[in-house]
Amino acid sequence: MVDDIKEFVVYLREVKRTSVNTEVSYQRDLLQMASYLREKGITEVGKVTKTSLNSYILYLEKEGRATTTISRVLASMKAFFHYEVVCGKIHRDPAELLKAPRVEKKVPTILTVEEVNCLLAQPGGEAPKEIRDKAMLELLYATGIRVSELIHLKVDDVNLNVGFITCRDGAKERTVPFGKVARQALMDYMEKARKVLLKGNESEWLFTNCSGKPMSRQGFWKIIKHYGEKAGIQADITPHTLRHSFAAHLLRNGADVHAVQAMLGHSDMATTQAYVTYSQAGTMRDAYTGAHPRR
Repeated sequence: MVDDIKEFVVYLREVKRTSVNTEVSYQRDLLQMASYLREKGITEVGKVTKTSLNSYILYLEKEGRATTTISRVLASMKAFFHYEVVCGKIHRDPAELLKAPRVEKKVPTILTVEEVNCLLAQPGGEAPKEIRDKAMLELLYATGIRVSELIHLKVDDVNLNVGFITCRDGAKERTVPFGKVARQALMDYMEKARKVLLKGNESEWLFTNCSGKPMSRQGFWKIIKHYGEKAGIQADITPHTLRHSFAAHLLRNGADVHAVQAMLGHSDMATTQAYVTYSQAGTMRDAYTGAHPRR
Protein backbone atom coordinates (compact mmCIF):
# COMPACT_ATOMS: atom_id res chain seq x y z
CA MET A 1 0.00 0.00 0.00
CA VAL A 2 2.91 2.33 0.70
CA ASP A 3 4.01 2.14 -2.94
CA ASP A 4 0.49 3.06 -4.05
CA ILE A 5 0.56 6.08 -1.74
CA LYS A 6 3.91 7.18 -3.16
CA GLU A 7 2.52 6.94 -6.72
CA PHE A 8 -0.50 9.00 -5.64
CA VAL A 9 1.77 11.71 -4.19
CA VAL A 10 3.71 11.86 -7.46
CA TYR A 11 0.36 12.26 -9.26
CA LEU A 12 -0.56 15.16 -6.97
CA ARG A 13 2.75 16.87 -7.65
CA GLU A 14 3.14 16.29 -11.38
CA VAL A 15 -0.46 16.19 -12.63
CA LYS A 16 -2.65 18.06 -10.14
CA ARG A 17 0.14 20.58 -9.38
CA THR A 18 -0.92 20.80 -5.74
CA SER A 19 0.99 22.93 -3.25
CA VAL A 20 3.90 21.48 -1.29
CA ASN A 21 1.91 21.78 1.94
CA THR A 22 -1.00 19.78 0.46
CA GLU A 23 1.34 17.12 -0.86
CA VAL A 24 3.11 16.73 2.50
CA SER A 25 -0.21 16.67 4.36
CA TYR A 26 -1.73 13.96 2.14
CA GLN A 27 1.37 11.80 2.33
CA ARG A 28 1.55 12.06 6.12
CA ASP A 29 -2.14 11.26 6.59
CA LEU A 30 -2.10 8.28 4.23
CA LEU A 31 1.10 6.75 5.59
CA GLN A 32 -0.36 6.92 9.11
CA MET A 33 -3.52 5.25 7.82
CA ALA A 34 -1.43 2.53 6.14
CA SER A 35 0.49 1.94 9.37
CA TYR A 36 -2.77 1.46 11.31
CA LEU A 37 -4.18 -0.91 8.68
CA ARG A 38 -0.94 -2.90 8.57
CA GLU A 39 -1.31 -3.57 12.31
CA LYS A 40 -4.76 -4.96 11.51
CA GLY A 41 -3.28 -7.28 8.89
CA ILE A 42 -4.30 -5.17 5.87
CA THR A 43 -1.40 -4.38 3.56
CA GLU A 44 -3.05 -4.27 0.12
CA VAL A 45 -5.32 -1.53 -1.20
CA GLY A 46 -7.77 -4.11 -2.52
CA LYS A 47 -8.31 -5.51 0.99
CA VAL A 48 -9.37 -2.16 2.48
CA THR A 49 -13.09 -1.90 3.30
CA LYS A 50 -15.43 0.78 4.51
CA THR A 51 -15.49 -0.99 7.88
CA SER A 52 -11.70 -0.90 8.25
CA LEU A 53 -11.62 2.80 7.38
CA ASN A 54 -14.44 3.53 9.83
CA SER A 55 -12.40 1.67 12.45
CA TYR A 56 -9.47 3.97 11.75
CA ILE A 57 -11.68 7.08 12.09
CA LEU A 58 -12.98 5.81 15.44
CA TYR A 59 -9.39 5.19 16.53
CA LEU A 60 -8.49 8.79 15.73
CA GLU A 61 -11.50 10.03 17.72
CA LYS A 62 -10.50 7.92 20.73
CA GLU A 63 -6.98 9.34 20.46
CA GLY A 64 -8.50 12.77 20.95
CA ARG A 65 -7.72 14.10 17.47
CA ALA A 66 -9.51 17.34 16.59
CA THR A 67 -12.51 17.14 14.27
CA THR A 68 -10.66 19.40 11.82
CA THR A 69 -7.76 16.92 11.75
CA ILE A 70 -10.09 13.96 11.22
CA SER A 71 -11.89 15.81 8.41
CA ARG A 72 -8.56 16.47 6.71
CA VAL A 73 -7.54 12.80 7.07
CA LEU A 74 -10.88 11.74 5.57
CA ALA A 75 -10.37 14.09 2.62
CA SER A 76 -6.94 12.54 2.05
CA MET A 77 -8.39 9.03 2.10
CA LYS A 78 -11.23 9.92 -0.27
CA ALA A 79 -8.83 11.47 -2.77
CA PHE A 80 -6.47 8.49 -2.58
CA PHE A 81 -9.06 5.73 -3.00
CA HIS A 82 -10.85 7.63 -5.76
CA TYR A 83 -7.50 7.79 -7.57
CA GLU A 84 -7.06 4.02 -7.10
CA VAL A 85 -10.49 3.41 -8.67
CA VAL A 86 -9.74 5.67 -11.63
CA CYS A 87 -6.42 3.87 -12.17
CA GLY A 88 -8.26 0.52 -12.17
CA LYS A 89 -6.39 -0.86 -9.15
CA ILE A 90 -9.63 -1.37 -7.19
CA HIS A 91 -13.24 -1.69 -8.38
CA ARG A 92 -15.02 -0.21 -5.36
CA ASP A 93 -14.16 2.92 -3.42
CA PRO A 94 -14.18 2.00 0.31
CA ALA A 95 -14.07 5.68 1.32
CA GLU A 96 -16.90 6.87 -0.93
CA LEU A 97 -19.67 6.72 1.69
CA LEU A 98 -17.62 7.80 4.69
CA LYS A 99 -18.90 10.97 6.35
CA ALA A 100 -16.74 13.62 7.95
CA PRO A 101 -17.40 14.64 11.56
CA ARG A 102 -19.23 17.91 12.04
CA VAL A 103 -16.74 20.73 12.43
CA GLU A 104 -17.66 23.68 14.60
CA LYS A 105 -16.39 26.89 13.05
CA LYS A 106 -14.36 28.90 15.52
CA VAL A 107 -14.31 32.66 15.46
CA PRO A 108 -10.76 33.66 14.47
CA THR A 109 -8.68 35.57 17.01
CA ILE A 110 -8.56 39.19 15.89
CA LEU A 111 -6.23 41.65 17.59
CA THR A 112 -7.17 45.30 17.96
CA VAL A 113 -5.08 47.85 16.09
CA GLU A 114 -3.62 48.91 19.46
CA GLU A 115 -2.62 45.32 20.28
CA VAL A 116 -1.01 44.91 16.85
CA ASN A 117 0.94 48.14 17.29
CA CYS A 118 2.11 47.00 20.73
CA LEU A 119 3.15 43.59 19.36
CA LEU A 120 5.08 45.06 16.44
CA ALA A 121 6.85 47.51 18.75
CA GLN A 122 8.41 44.76 20.88
CA PRO A 123 11.43 43.89 18.69
CA GLY A 124 12.90 47.39 18.86
CA GLY A 125 16.56 46.68 19.53
CA GLU A 126 19.60 46.84 17.22
CA ALA A 127 20.60 43.17 17.56
CA PRO A 128 20.43 41.33 14.20
CA LYS A 129 17.83 38.90 15.56
CA GLU A 130 15.50 41.70 16.68
CA ILE A 131 15.89 43.54 13.38
CA ARG A 132 14.97 40.31 11.56
CA ASP A 133 12.03 39.64 13.88
CA LYS A 134 10.78 43.19 13.35
CA ALA A 135 10.89 42.74 9.57
CA MET A 136 9.07 39.40 9.70
CA LEU A 137 6.28 40.66 11.95
CA GLU A 138 5.82 43.88 9.99
CA LEU A 139 5.71 42.03 6.67
CA LEU A 140 3.27 39.43 8.00
CA TYR A 141 0.81 42.09 9.15
CA ALA A 142 1.40 44.29 6.09
CA THR A 143 0.55 41.51 3.62
CA GLY A 144 -1.57 38.93 5.47
CA ILE A 145 0.42 36.07 3.94
CA ARG A 146 0.54 32.64 5.54
CA VAL A 147 3.51 31.76 7.75
CA SER A 148 4.49 29.03 5.27
CA GLU A 149 4.62 31.68 2.54
CA LEU A 150 6.60 34.03 4.78
CA ILE A 151 9.36 31.54 5.58
CA HIS A 152 9.60 30.40 1.94
CA LEU A 153 10.08 33.89 0.52
CA LYS A 154 13.24 34.30 -1.51
CA VAL A 155 15.23 37.50 -1.81
CA ASP A 156 14.13 37.80 -5.44
CA ASP A 157 10.47 37.63 -4.38
CA VAL A 158 10.69 41.07 -2.76
CA ASN A 159 10.53 44.31 -4.74
CA LEU A 160 11.50 47.09 -2.34
CA ASN A 161 11.31 49.80 -4.99
CA VAL A 162 7.68 49.21 -5.89
CA GLY A 163 6.64 47.69 -2.56
CA PHE A 164 5.29 44.21 -3.23
CA ILE A 165 6.14 40.55 -2.71
CA THR A 166 5.47 37.53 -4.89
CA CYS A 167 4.07 34.45 -3.14
CA ARG A 168 4.08 30.98 -4.66
CA ASP A 169 1.93 28.06 -3.52
CA GLY A 170 2.51 25.15 -5.84
CA ALA A 171 1.56 26.29 -9.35
CA LYS A 172 -0.30 29.32 -8.00
CA GLU A 173 1.34 32.73 -7.74
CA ARG A 174 0.07 36.06 -6.44
CA THR A 175 1.46 39.53 -5.83
CA VAL A 176 0.75 41.33 -2.57
CA PRO A 177 1.60 44.98 -1.82
CA PHE A 178 3.08 46.31 1.41
CA GLY A 179 3.47 49.79 2.87
CA LYS A 180 6.23 52.13 3.96
CA VAL A 181 6.61 50.77 7.50
CA ALA A 182 7.18 47.20 6.33
CA ARG A 183 9.46 48.50 3.57
CA GLN A 184 11.66 50.31 6.08
CA ALA A 185 11.79 47.24 8.34
CA LEU A 186 12.85 45.09 5.39
CA MET A 187 15.51 47.57 4.32
CA ASP A 188 16.92 47.64 7.84
CA TYR A 189 17.02 43.86 7.89
CA MET A 190 18.72 43.57 4.51
CA GLU A 191 21.29 46.27 5.29
CA LYS A 192 22.06 45.57 8.95
CA ALA A 193 21.13 42.03 9.95
CA ARG A 194 20.87 39.47 7.16
CA LYS A 195 24.59 39.22 6.36
CA VAL A 196 25.41 38.88 10.06
CA LEU A 197 22.93 36.01 10.46
CA LEU A 198 24.27 34.27 7.33
CA LYS A 199 27.78 34.31 8.82
CA GLY A 200 29.43 34.83 5.44
CA ASN A 201 27.34 32.19 3.65
CA GLU A 202 25.02 32.69 0.68
CA SER A 203 21.31 31.91 0.73
CA GLU A 204 18.38 32.47 -1.63
CA TRP A 205 15.93 32.57 1.31
CA LEU A 206 14.91 35.99 2.60
CA PHE A 207 14.69 35.11 6.29
CA THR A 208 17.13 32.82 8.10
CA ASN A 209 17.61 31.71 11.68
CA CYS A 210 20.62 32.61 13.82
CA SER A 211 22.58 29.74 12.25
CA GLY A 212 22.08 31.11 8.75
CA LYS A 213 19.61 28.35 7.83
CA PRO A 214 16.05 28.90 6.55
CA MET A 215 13.56 29.88 9.24
CA SER A 216 11.17 27.07 10.26
CA ARG A 217 7.47 27.28 11.10
CA GLN A 218 8.22 26.21 14.66
CA GLY A 219 10.96 28.82 14.93
CA PHE A 220 8.67 31.64 13.89
CA TRP A 221 5.85 30.32 16.09
CA LYS A 222 8.17 30.71 19.10
CA ILE A 223 9.11 34.22 17.98
CA ILE A 224 5.54 35.49 17.81
CA LYS A 225 4.63 33.80 21.11
CA HIS A 226 7.61 35.48 22.78
CA TYR A 227 6.68 38.96 21.60
CA GLY A 228 3.00 38.40 22.35
CA GLU A 229 3.84 37.62 25.97
CA LYS A 230 6.27 40.54 26.09
CA ALA A 231 3.49 42.86 24.86
CA GLY A 232 1.15 41.58 27.56
CA ILE A 233 -1.48 40.44 25.06
CA GLN A 234 -3.91 38.01 26.66
CA ALA A 235 -5.20 36.47 23.42
CA ASP A 236 -3.64 33.22 22.21
CA ILE A 237 -1.42 34.54 19.42
CA THR A 238 -0.29 32.38 16.50
CA PRO A 239 1.26 33.40 13.18
CA HIS A 240 -2.24 33.15 11.68
CA THR A 241 -3.50 35.76 14.14
CA LEU A 242 -1.77 38.54 12.19
CA ARG A 243 -3.29 37.19 8.95
CA HIS A 244 -6.77 37.31 10.52
CA SER A 245 -6.13 40.80 11.90
CA PHE A 246 -4.80 42.03 8.55
CA ALA A 247 -8.01 41.00 6.76
CA ALA A 248 -10.39 42.25 9.44
CA HIS A 249 -8.69 45.64 9.76
CA LEU A 250 -8.65 46.20 6.00
CA LEU A 251 -12.34 45.37 5.63
CA ARG A 252 -13.33 47.43 8.63
CA ASN A 253 -11.59 50.43 7.05
CA GLY A 254 -13.50 50.04 3.79
CA ALA A 255 -11.27 47.82 1.63
CA ASP A 256 -12.97 45.98 -1.22
CA VAL A 257 -13.67 42.38 -0.23
CA HIS A 258 -12.55 41.06 -3.62
CA ALA A 259 -9.20 42.84 -3.27
CA VAL A 260 -8.75 41.34 0.20
CA GLN A 261 -9.65 37.90 -1.17
CA ALA A 262 -6.96 38.27 -3.85
CA MET A 263 -4.32 39.38 -1.32
CA LEU A 264 -5.12 36.49 1.02
CA GLY A 265 -5.12 33.98 -1.84
CA HIS A 266 -8.57 32.63 -0.96
CA SER A 267 -10.12 30.55 -3.74
CA ASP A 268 -13.51 30.66 -2.00
CA MET A 269 -15.14 34.03 -1.29
CA ALA A 270 -17.00 32.50 1.67
CA THR A 271 -13.71 32.25 3.56
CA THR A 272 -13.09 35.98 3.14
CA GLN A 273 -16.70 36.82 4.03
CA ALA A 274 -16.06 35.63 7.59
CA TYR A 275 -13.95 38.74 8.11
CA VAL A 276 -16.72 40.94 6.73
CA THR A 277 -18.95 39.73 9.56
CA TYR A 278 -16.29 40.70 12.09
CA SER A 279 -15.75 44.15 10.57
CA GLN A 280 -19.50 44.87 10.58
CA ALA A 281 -19.73 43.77 14.22
CA GLY A 282 -16.88 46.12 15.08
CA THR A 283 -18.64 49.04 13.38
CA MET A 284 -21.82 48.31 15.31
CA ARG A 285 -19.89 48.22 18.59
CA ASP A 286 -18.37 51.61 17.82
CA ALA A 287 -21.78 53.08 17.02
CA TYR A 288 -23.23 51.64 20.22
CA THR A 289 -20.36 52.86 22.40
CA GLY A 290 -20.54 56.33 20.93
CA ALA A 291 -24.31 56.75 21.15
CA HIS A 292 -25.87 54.67 23.94
CA PRO A 293 -26.56 56.74 27.10
CA ARG A 294 -25.52 53.88 29.39
CA ARG A 295 -22.55 52.61 27.42
